[in-house]
Amino acid sequence: MNEFINVLTHGRRFKAAVKELSLEELKDVAAKLNKVIDDREVEEQAEAAANAERNERIANILAQIEQNGLSIEDLGDITTAKAAPKKRAPRPPKYQITVDGELITWTGQGRMPTVFKTEVEAGKSIDTFLIPGME
Repeated sequence: MNEFINVLTHGRRFKAAVKELSLEELKDVAAKLNKVIDDREVEEQAEAAANAERNERIANILAQIEQNGLSIEDLGDITTAKAAPKKRAPRPPKYQITVDGELITWTGQGRMPTVFKTEVEAGKSIDTFLIPGME
């Protein structure tokens, strides 16, 4: 799509891209492009009107706040937002193995680390790697 926009917005590229179109086809393309432009103008006018209405409501609310002797800072003291849910603590490791002096642990959830998988495939039981007290 990016290449299309580059062709459409560059004069010589656009001219080269449409040189094989007939005059009738070019007029059809122009009509469709004008329709898109008209639709976009209507959308932007509607959006500008909505923003103007929104800004007017905000101004009215600010005027009411001032009439009541309050300020925007007074509103900041009210906490109505929900607190973000707390993340749970990470699970403690359940299995461990020492490889080349490096201690590798695993919680027992998710994908099994390669070192554990290799040992299990070699015939060892996963229970041999249990951390004592973590059954």
